[in-house]
Amino acid sequence: MTFDSLGLRAELLDALADLGYEEPTPIQTEAVPVLLTGSDLLGQAATGTGKTAAFALPLLQQVADARDDDTPARSGGAPAALVLVPTRELCVQVSQALLRYGRTLGVRTLPVYGGQPVVRQVKELQRGVDVVVATPGRAVDLLDRRSLDLSHVRTVVLDEADEMLDMGFAEELEQVLDATPSARQTVLFSATMPRRLETIARTHLRDPERIRIEREVPAEGEAPRVREVAYLVDRAHKPAALGRLLDIEQPVATIVFCRTRDEVEQVTETLGARGYRAEALHGGMSQEQRDRVMGRVRSQAAELLVATDVAARGLDIDHLTHVVNYDVPSAPESYVHRTGRVGRGGREGVALTLATPRERRQIQAVERVTGRQVPLLPLPSVADLRARRLDDTAAALREAVGRDDLEELVAVRDTVLADLPAGSGTDDLLLAAVALVADSRRGSQDEEEIPQVPIRAWREEGPSRGGRDGSDGVRPRADREGPAPGKARLFVSVGKAGGMRPQDIVGAIAGESRLSGRDIGPVVITERFTLVDVPDAAATEVIHALQASRVKGRKVQVRRDRGTTDGSPRQVRPGRPGRPRHRTG
Repeated sequence: MTFDSLGLRAELLDALADLGYEEPTPIQTEAVPVLLTGSDLLGQAATGTGKTAAFALPLLQQVADARDDDTPARSGGAPAALVLVPTRELCVQVSQALLRYGRTLGVRTLPVYGGQPVVRQVKELQRGVDVVVATPGRAVDLLDRRSLDLSHVRTVVLDEADEMLDMGFAEELEQVLDATPSARQTVLFSATMPRRLETIARTHLRDPERIRIEREVPAEGEAPRVREVAYLVDRAHKPAALGRLLDIEQPVATIVFCRTRDEVEQVTETLGARGYRAEALHGGMSQEQRDRVMGRVRSQAAELLVATDVAARGLDIDHLTHVVNYDVPSAPESYVHRTGRVGRGGREGVALTLATPRERRQIQAVERVTGRQVPLLPLPSVADLRARRLDDTAAALREAVGRDDLEELVAVRDTVLADLPAGSGTDDLLLAAVALVADSRRGSQDEEEIPQVPIRAWREEGPSRGGRDGSDGVRPRADREGPAPGKARLFVSVGKAGGMRPQDIVGAIAGESRLSGRDIGPVVITERFTLVDVPDAAATEVIHALQASRVKGRKVQVRRDRGTTDGSPRQVRPGRPGRPRHRTG
């Protein structure tokens, strides 16, 4: 299939050829012929599959055809088409796409959105436009001012309709649609199709054609274009885990999704301290601030964008290689939208998720919606990070071998060789050079092991409901029935009341014994004491080491856990940890 076979005008085909478009995507192949007939359409396709061109090309052609057929002039230059989008950024992107595709058709396009002077937009509407691209809030504002006349609209497009509903624009959509002629053509595109959206479709679309384009599934034996991975990590270790993953992945451009503005600011500050060029984006910023941030990201002056879901909706970053879910989205549809931002146009992408033990149900919901399991992997260790850095060092050295300016360094080499102690030679000099390169790529962070959360137990059993015990909800079956084979359970006489956290006990054990973080756990912290599992062969060493040191600044009592008075394993119930028994009488 080629664009020539879709029935498009020569002007549009020329514009597509100039832009380098060679063949239509599946959604364009299916949607363009339907829309050119004037039929309503309900299209479901993932972000990045070419939906904008799928509705923009037929829309431009219909507007140009109506003008060429000497159709009576619309009253006061009122628009013939309306495109509704959820965000300012998407409003600008769709408008720019319409201008690029229709550059020789003379179709007048106007973006209208909040954050820009409404007076200027009113003046442009008064001059007359053919297509209005608007956010729902600004469209309603202009309707209330009687500045936007939709009585002559022939086509209405709802782009990213599920996002508009998620952002609370249901009433605005109804108000705008009610202001357009009932005989219009209505086009609805969405990445997901929640029940609320089906209701709007039944109310406002007339016998629509339905198109659903699934994300391309790789052939057997081929790697997927978007690599999806989740890492299980306690919330307290998320900042360190994020930095570790970015150091390993070395992305070109990344969006890190956070839940709140405060979290956005904290993560941005943490990444900046780690040496990354990170920018924050959230709903508390003005349009001017947002534009500056996006300018730095698109010009690659910044490599990381840390954003809330709402603030990042509609963003299109061509060179984006990674998305990171700092939290598992509560709505699976949000996960679909986020991962859809990478792997576009046949390019490869990576979607990483940091999941706490409490977020097992959210991961399962994502898997049900996407129809695929999200691989759950252990966090990379310090050894993994060092191995990656050594690989980078080797690659840098191989690349440097072919440089043209090495001849001028010959004198330096010879001088150093002459000054080396007796018995040293070229091999020693080469190793020293390799060490210098490695040191320069190591970064300034003092890397420490990040405690691992047992994945197998989490997958099979899942977390408990958690409680006031401060254990972050991790409750593998082994915690209730005694330690796993080869493990010993230790009792430590400080709990939540003494400020104990999982990282404190893991750090104390790893710092005072030969164990690493991945050898330790699970950890259960109650109000008055802590239980921790360690390899049985190292239990005595850990007990002596902790009793000879301080934990949380105090001396602690450490012993093998004796369980309950009848010798059975101690059971710590969520919500009622370590509660003392009160005798009466």
